[in-house]
Amino acid sequence: MSLTASVWLVIIAALIAANLPFINHRWLVVGPVALPQKKLVVRLVELFVLYLLVGGFALLLERRAGQIAPQGWEFYAVTGTLFLTLAFPGFVYRYLLRRHG
Repeated sequence: MSLTASVWLVIIAALIAANLPFINHRWLVVGPVALPQKKLVVRLVELFVLYLLVGGFALLLERRAGQIAPQGWEFYAVTGTLFLTLAFPGFVYRYLLRRHG
């Protein structure tokens, strides 16, 4: 796989993973359905777990492409805010657009 293809694969995986907590009612995407509804705190914890999973996937692709570059706290701050930005459409759908009741 080319380096460009792996970068796009990580971006698409991050976009999908960032919106998953807001578009389903299951615990950690594959667990049982949360009744009556998941709280925002639970969705944020799921968002963090999915951020770690996408980061691990990106690390795996980077390892396959060559040597892994060392990262400082700045890298994680930027990727975390990027992941939150990618989650914005799901948040808007869940809390601002969707009609409740």
